Amino acid sequence: MSNAACSETRPAPPRAYRWAVLVIISLAMFGNYYVYDSISPLADVLKAQLGFSDANIGLLNAIYSIPNVFMVLVGGFIIDRIGTRRATLLFGVLCFVGAGLTVVSPTLAVMATGRLIFGLGAESLIVAVTTAIAKWFKGKELSFAFGVNLTIARLGSFAALNAPTWASAAYQKWQWPLLIAVGMATFCIVGALLYWVLEVRAERRFALGEESTEKVVWSDLFRFGTSYWYVVALCITFYSAIFPFQTFAVKLFMEAHGTSREYGGFLSSLLTLFAMVCTPLFGLLVDRVGKRSLFMMLGSLLLVPVYLVMAYTRLPLLVPMAAMGVAFSLIPAVMWPSVAYIVEQNKLGTAYGLMTMIQNIGLAGFNLLIGWANDHWSASAANPAGYRPGMWMFSLLGFFGLLFAFLLRRSESGPHAHGLETITVTSR
Repeated sequence: MSNAACSETRPAPPRAYRWAVLVIISLAMFGNYYVYDSISPLADVLKAQLGFSDANIGLLNAIYSIPNVFMVLVGGFIIDRIGTRRATLLFGVLCFVGAGLTVVSPTLAVMATGRLIFGLGAESLIVAVTTAIAKWFKGKELSFAFGVNLTIARLGSFAALNAPTWASAAYQKWQWPLLIAVGMATFCIVGALLYWVLEVRAERRFALGEESTEKVVWSDLFRFGTSYWYVVALCITFYSAIFPFQTFAVKLFMEAHGTSREYGGFLSSLLTLFAMVCTPLFGLLVDRVGKRSLFMMLGSLLLVPVYLVMAYTRLPLLVPMAAMGVAFSLIPAVMWPSVAYIVEQNKLGTAYGLMTMIQNIGLAGFNLLIGWANDHWSASAANPAGYRPGMWMFSLLGFFGLLFAFLLRRSESGPHAHGLETITVTSR
């Protein structure tokens, strides 16, 4: 009997098994997100103890993204070639090694090299996990599953941004918070290993979707449709407005609004807190009602005013950060699952890799640009207005995100639509 015939006689994985797989693989994302966000609450300590400028601090996050302009596309091909479980473990190990190297020396070159290695693994790990979730949940509760995955991952961000509160003693020395990050990076390996065990066990008992381990054709990159490219354009503008802002957010809150480091970290973590609670709910809603591109328009619209409110008004920071938190919950809950409806299953690793590659162009560019802008306009406690040019840049990104979401809605309302506005899924 052929393997295909055997798989037809096996049952589909039980719902509880699918959700167990989701939780386990999300542990790898938890460690990944913690390590990435460990720099932001440490920015003023790095400046005081190591003499780093804002441009240096921006470099530590930008260099994470720079190699991913190429690596995540390669990572997407690797995922499609060797399968999700092997790729997840490979990239998880790179995350751990990079986090470890970041902490061994106070020199910028060594720390930046560690962040570079971490970035090589981290973004490709996200692509691998995203591809795995699409494999296990496509045609089921896909948007809700992505939402739960992001909730677990962003718990890592929430823990990192609030580390000045729960690990305040560690911020007496620059290395100690980064040592905590190394400990959290072990989840990248543990989650990958446990996922490997669960998937191998499932392959023996249940009918699973086929791994795409065929040769990937480069020309596939040019066959993705217009809707895919609008989603990619929204991705780069949206994340460029969020993560580079968070790089400097705690410092901005302290110097321009007079908050403590602890409260500044809490305010920045509100994005994560909102996302942890609301992303699964928005995912569940979208699974039920469709209208995916319309929801992306609403999320983009929320981003346009929030940076200028922080730059020019004394409105309590809770207000713009809450609005940004809703956007940060809504757009990812809709955007990433939408790709699974637009692109064929055997090209998903490549599609997510390409999307993340282009996203990282924005992350690298805007971390460097905002760091330069803050230094150029002498942004500091003595000159809070120096932060305003950077905030205008972020606000413009929100406007362009709204434009691309509108173009996506127009495309998905036409004859070549992929069902983003119409597909609804019931829980199974």
